[in-house]
Amino acid sequence: MASTYLTRNVSCDRQKWTWSGWIKRSKVDSYQNMFASGTAGSADTAFNFNADGALSLYHREASSIRGYFESARKLRDTNGWYHLVANFDATNATGADRLVIYVNGERATGTMHNTLPQNDSGYIGNGNAADIGRMPSGSANYYDGSMAHVHFVDGTIYGASTFGSTDSTTGEWKINTSPSVTYGSGGFFILKDGNSVTDQSGNSNNFTVGGGTLTKTEDNPSNVFATFNVLQNTQGNSFSYGNNKVDIPQAKYFGAASTLGMSSGKFYCEIKLTGGATDGSGNYKSFIGISGNPSEQDRNNRYLGQDSYSYGYQGEGGSVDNAASATSYGNSYTNGDIIGIALDLDNNKLYFSKNGTWQNSGDPTSGSTGTGAVSIGTSPTGFWHFACSSTSTNYATNHAANFGNGYFQSTAVSSAGTNASNNGIFEYDVPTGYTALSTKGLNL
Repeated sequence: MASTYLTRNVSCDRQKWTWSGWIKRSKVDSYQNMFASGTAGSADTAFNFNADGALSLYHREASSIRGYFESARKLRDTNGWYHLVANFDATNATGADRLVIYVNGERATGTMHNTLPQNDSGYIGNGNAADIGRMPSGSANYYDGSMAHVHFVDGTIYGASTFGSTDSTTGEWKINTSPSVTYGSGGFFILKDGNSVTDQSGNSNNFTVGGGTLTKTEDNPSNVFATFNVLQNTQGNSFSYGNNKVDIPQAKYFGAASTLGMSSGKFYCEIKLTGGATDGSGNYKSFIGISGNPSEQDRNNRYLGQDSYSYGYQGEGGSVDNAASATSYGNSYTNGDIIGIALDLDNNKLYFSKNGTWQNSGDPTSGSTGTGAVSIGTSPTGFWHFACSSTSTNYATNHAANFGNGYFQSTAVSSAGTNASNNGIFEYDVPTGYTALSTKGLNL
């Protein structure tokens, strides 16, 4: 959602409202608005992230802050989902309870920089645009990430326990998909299933996509899918599309690895070479494969296959590299080609496909026989990660991953393949017994 936002002119109680949503961040270290109305910097009411990852809920008039609460907790995780609730209640007799934030069921502690005066009226609900994903005036501070189950309640304050609960087995905060609330005439419930902006509260307070592209994702609070790990990025790489695309600049080797790691089971993903620079013969310098220690590879700027704990299928020539040694394996690949990776950790076998055809006559369902497989060693960390890198520091390369969301960048797969696990959507058939790299997949 880097430049995507939803908008609607909202009329509601300007002194009392509740906002609830589940969010997964893609970028940190910048101001990002989740829900706001008004003119940025002069007269606005907003619920946002500060540049350091703290949450803030504030109201400003005539360029003067009237009320401002900032959480002590910094939310910098780009892998999991957070549940956030904001209470704006200017009618409350207690000043500390007029601006309240909840994170994953717990009331946030922090600093009340300015106590909201009792019975002040905020800008949410004044009949003008209230945007989800940016500040309306000036197109400022876009939210970058995913959102789901966004509720707005007009005139009533609800705590986090209305929208979620603690799992009695795992202790995790989990979503309540159908909370019992009185929405009020200005209330709404959007992004319930997929990317629908149609109001599910019964009020018909539908939103519109004001800019950018709102893309559906299989990733959700109940089943978190892998993305590229933006926190492993000391090489100056650029991430986009919910951290499912990485652009590796010239002079860099290491690209990115999946946020989730695998220690047992069978997993499948697809990584598409989407461009970059070519050499004099038109070759793209790409490695696609797995890493057993991506943090170390990132720190030392190593390519896939340079170390014993990584394996890379090379675009130029089609070899598979490991421990800086190349072995003939399959066909070369170029811009636009989709490389499938099947990782069988029950038998320590690795397979690669090009545009749906398994290379080296591979059969990922052959088990311990490992027909056409690359036999892999032991990960020094105990976990393997899907990954990509460049093969040369002289050329930039770009890669887009489909870890099961069904998209390469913002383009949906053209014709989804079969997937017996029913976990994830891929361009090509998922080998029987394999699944997407997600929290559900890890627990199958």
